[in-house]
Amino acid sequence: MKTYNTVIIGGGVIGNSIAYHLSKKGEKEIAVMERDFPLSGTSGATQAWVWVHSKEPVSYALFNKQSSDLYPNLQKEIGDFEYMQQGGIVPIFEEDALADAVCLAEEQQQAGIPVQVLTREEVLEIEPEISSEVVGATYSPIDGSVHPFRLVERYMNAARKNDVHYYFYNKVIKAKRQKDGYLLTTNKGKELFAKHVVIASGTWSKEVGELFEVHIPVKPVRGQVLITEQMQPLFKHVIMGMRQLKNGEVLSDFTEQEAGFDKRSTFDKMEETAKRAVKIIPALKDAMIIRSFSGLRAIPEDDFPILGEVKGKANLYVACMHSGMTLSPLIGNIISDLILYKKTAIDYSRYHVNRFLG
Repeated sequence: MKTYNTVIIGGGVIGNSIAYHLSKKGEKEIAVMERDFPLSGTSGATQAWVWVHSKEPVSYALFNKQSSDLYPNLQKEIGDFEYMQQGGIVPIFEEDALADAVCLAEEQQQAGIPVQVLTREEVLEIEPEISSEVVGATYSPIDGSVHPFRLVERYMNAARKNDVHYYFYNKVIKAKRQKDGYLLTTNKGKELFAKHVVIASGTWSKEVGELFEVHIPVKPVRGQVLITEQMQPLFKHVIMGMRQLKNGEVLSDFTEQEAGFDKRSTFDKMEETAKRAVKIIPALKDAMIIRSFSGLRAIPEDDFPILGEVKGKANLYVACMHSGMTLSPLIGNIISDLILYKKTAIDYSRYHVNRFLG
């Protein structure tokens, strides 16, 4: 039986960020448990935006901004993962929606988030390929994207240099509380003892939580992404639902489906996404679709992150959320601080796991 100070259950972008930040701060004997292989879950099936503006309420947008602000330095620390701050645009096609956007933008501006509302003419000036039917847009220069595979790989490489151990294809199937920690058993018969355990299992967090008799209300929601052939540059910003890669491929996704853990692509949603993409960028009308993929987003019951040490379960922590790509550096700092110091300077009280535990 292996003994560790900390075992992290989940090898996606959140689990790996926690492993990296914890090891960077000097923690030893850390292990990451992954039920499948790296990037087999949500982190490997995403457009990988680093997105702040348009999130509500403003307090949540500010929480995301705290994380976004960490990305430039993180890239210097662990190596290039193609972090780009292209700026983000939410195109608006209805006058009523434009009025709502103005109100939200004013709130975010007052809170210190750089965002502005663009007129139709201003939208077409910075992105000429957007449909002329647009009535306006919100825009923020701080939104951007990362290469998800490279980000997770860089986290893993940096963590390994700090002696973090990895167990792939090892699904935790049993957890037993002992005096000084938790005894974990995997489907391959491995037994690990950990003083601290972090549940960072994304869409599977509810099932993993049940092993510890903890309710983590999260569900998988399927999104389907279309990828075009390589094209000449059509747009340079991240547009809500779309982005164009350096190689010219355009990624589009406007779907949300509750389909359990079914990750199959379906023709009706592919067609819906294609029509929406053409509505925004008409030049995509004749583009060839070369492939599609589906991914499962981890959506908490109230849509907000679930974080912190579980009440009544000493040294058991939860880190579950949507927007993991945006939030990964901030969450890595929060959870590592809690494990090492039992406190953090980052205010995450709105998102504490105990709000679901009474």
